[in-house]
Amino acid sequence: MQGIRTFFIAASSIALLALAALFTASLTIALVGTLAVISLARVFSARLKPAPIPVNPRHRQTHENMRVWNDGRGTIIDL
Repeated sequence: MQGIRTFFIAASSIALLALAALFTASLTIALVGTLAVISLARVFSARLKPAPIPVNPRHRQTHENMRVWNDGRGTIIDL
């Protein structure tokens, strides 16, 4: 009787350890997957940003080498 009880206690503790290891591994895989999706989204969003669009200035400036362009967030004037 003592041997059977010891066997069941050992088996149940091994099963609980295996269950805890499986739960930890699944959380790790979920975290890695989430981080992978976030990093891929950042890479693709960087590629989808609009390129700067050249804009002709409305008034003639005294500087001949002045550059004006619109980067999608506002007009940039480079003197």
